[in-house]
Amino acid sequence: MKKHNFNAGPSILPREVIEQTAQAVLDFNGSGLSVLEISHRAKDFQPVVDEAVALFKELLNIPEGYSVLFLGGGASLEFCMIPFNFLEKKAAYLNTGVWAKKAMKEAKGFGEVVEVASSAEATYTYIPKDYTVPADVDYFHITTNNTIYGTELKEDLDVNVPMIADMSSDIFSRPIDVSKYICIYGGAQKNLAPAGVTFVIVKNEALGKVSRYIPTMLNYQTHIDGGSMFNTPPVLPIYTALQTLRWIKAQGGVKEMERRAIEKADMLYAEIDRNKMFVGTAAKEDRSRMNICFVMAPEYKDLEAEFMKFATEKGMVGIKGHRSVGGFRASCYNAMPKESVQALIDCMKEFEAMH
Repeated sequence: MKKHNFNAGPSILPREVIEQTAQAVLDFNGSGLSVLEISHRAKDFQPVVDEAVALFKELLNIPEGYSVLFLGGGASLEFCMIPFNFLEKKAAYLNTGVWAKKAMKEAKGFGEVVEVASSAEATYTYIPKDYTVPADVDYFHITTNNTIYGTELKEDLDVNVPMIADMSSDIFSRPIDVSKYICIYGGAQKNLAPAGVTFVIVKNEALGKVSRYIPTMLNYQTHIDGGSMFNTPPVLPIYTALQTLRWIKAQGGVKEMERRAIEKADMLYAEIDRNKMFVGTAAKEDRSRMNICFVMAPEYKDLEAEFMKFATEKGMVGIKGHRSVGGFRASCYNAMPKESVQALIDCMKEFEAMH
C-alpha cells in the first residue's frame, strides 16, 4: 500500500533527493567513500557547500551583502543567537504560536522585549493585524508559518525597523523580498533537508552593532568568516539540502513551489469546508498552505479515533494534530505530491459516505 507522508517534521522529501542521498551514503561522488565518513574539508565536499549557498541566493533572489550559513543546533538555538547578535536594548516580537513565544522568552535574557500583539487568547487561530511596532527597537521578529496551529503570513510585512523571521516551515514555498530582513533562519527538516542543519541568511552590515561579548560559536561573524566550517558542519543534511535545492530549481523555482502550494491547500481546504464531518481550525484569511489543521465537527467528535484509524489504514501517515490543538494536521510541504492530497480528500469523502 502506498504511504502518504503528512508528517509535520522531519517530513517528506522528494523521492529523487532521498535516492541521491542514499547513493552518496554508499559512495560519495565516485570517491569510494561514504558522505558519512569524508572530511568536511575534503576537496570534494567544499563544492557541495558552495553550490548550496549559490542556489540559496539564486532561488530566493538574495541581494548582495548577505551571507548564507549552514549551522547546527536547530531553529531553537537561533532563538538565543538572534538576540545575542542583534539585541542591544529593545526588540519587538509578534506572538503567533509556541515557537514565537519560545523565541521571545530567550530574547528576554538580553534586553527589553515588547510583545506587539498576540493571538494566544484565541489559541493562536489567527495572526494579529492591527498593531504598532515601536520605532526604537533593534529589530522586529516574526514567525511566518505556525506549524502547530496552521496559520501563515503569506506576504512580507512592511515595517520601518529591521526585521527578522523564523521561516523554518515555509522557506522556498513562496518568493520573499530578502532585502526587507536583516536575518532569516530556520530548521531545515520541513522543506529542505533531514533534521540536523539550520539555515541562516544574514545581512552582513547588521552585525557588529551590539556591545556585549558574544561567545565564539554563537557569533554569526564567526561562521561567515569560516564559510560555515568553523567547526564540523552537519555534512549529510547539507548534502541533502543541495539535492533539494537542485530539485526546486529543476521544478521551476520558488514561483512554481508557490503555485503548487496554493493548489494543494485550496483542494484540501475546499473539502474541509464542504464535508459536514470536519471543521478547519484557523481563521480563513490566515490559513497555512504548509500545515492544514482541522477537527471533527462537534456532532461527530466521537468519531475522531475511528477516522484516524480509517485514514491510517488507507495509508495516511502523520495526520494526527499536535497535542495542544488535537484533531488532524496535514502538512503539505513542497515535496508533497498533489496525488497524496487527493488521496486524503478521497479518504474524507469515503468516511463521510460511511456515516
